[in-house]
Amino acid sequence: MSDTDDIFARSLHYASKTTGFGEAFTPPIINTSVYRLAADPSNIYQYTRWGNPTWTALEDSLSILEDAETVTFPSGMAAIAAVFYGTLKSGDRVLLPSDGYYTVRMFAEKYLQPMGVMVDHCPTSEAANRSLAGYRVVWVETPSNPSLDLADIAGVVRNARATGTTVAVDNTTTTPLGQRPLELGADVLVSADTKALNGHSDVLFGHVSSRNSQLIGAVRDWRKIAGAVSGPHEAWLVHRGLETLEVRYSRMCANALALARRLAEHSKVVAVRYPGLPSHPAHALAQRQMTSGGSLIALTLADKAAAERFIERCAFVRESTSFGGVHTCAERRARWGDAVPDGFIRLSVGCEPTEVLCKEVERALDAA
Repeated sequence: MSDTDDIFARSLHYASKTTGFGEAFTPPIINTSVYRLAADPSNIYQYTRWGNPTWTALEDSLSILEDAETVTFPSGMAAIAAVFYGTLKSGDRVLLPSDGYYTVRMFAEKYLQPMGVMVDHCPTSEAANRSLAGYRVVWVETPSNPSLDLADIAGVVRNARATGTTVAVDNTTTTPLGQRPLELGADVLVSADTKALNGHSDVLFGHVSSRNSQLIGAVRDWRKIAGAVSGPHEAWLVHRGLETLEVRYSRMCANALALARRLAEHSKVVAVRYPGLPSHPAHALAQRQMTSGGSLIALTLADKAAAERFIERCAFVRESTSFGGVHTCAERRARWGDAVPDGFIRLSVGCEPTEVLCKEVERALDAA
């Protein structure tokens, strides 16, 4: 049994012994914008832009899972924005991955740079070797989306400690069960819970976690003032999805490893990158800082046409942009402007029966 197993079990049962007899274990969906206030209001719930009991139930569970104070948001990008706006000011410098999620770079260009923040970029695989002198924040996404490059989180943290740089890690692709950035020394992590943490492709959501009270306080203040708040129903959906995370994520990762091994031997595959394969250039690092290879595979076929034929013809692959759901899905990422070959596919592996999925993927590749 791993420490992560124990943490997840405690997160799953955080309310089991504190719920009163005759009360529901499932948190209620509190649809309200106002609460009854005393003449001198001091209770936690005063106005729903500031707090909601349904959020609290989810944040309590996530705080146990992350072993850190957690603040929830209506999307992963809202969580990312909260970290940037809560930590950066004019004249600060931030280092971003040049090969990570492209919307983060768009956000920096459109909003951070005009407010006077200086933005630099660095490949994910080189982040641990980059001097951080002069940087207020270094942003790490590992494995990177979509190419699945890895950054040595502990190495980045060592460099950051010498310069006073804040280390922020996007942990979306691995979930708290697949990687523990805060335990490796990161100051703050973000997660797009839209993906595997919720797992059912039916809600946008995100969260920020940190053991630094000043940093998480700034994030919480930004949410309260800017109004980047989720609805109670969305919070309830994520709470429901969280309860099956361990079962789903274990199956997804096992499926991904089995499928990656088959893909690596297929004649139609130009390249396959998966952190769980020894062929991945950072496989040794993946074994040190990840619990598995994850649920994403970077697959390259001959060209655009071959990639699109495969996606269209594979019966057990959904054509969609996003990942982490119970259904395997895929998309050709060059269409969004990512620096990848035209035949590159980001394959998000779901919870289908393993052998059935592998055989269907092979059949579709044969016909591509």
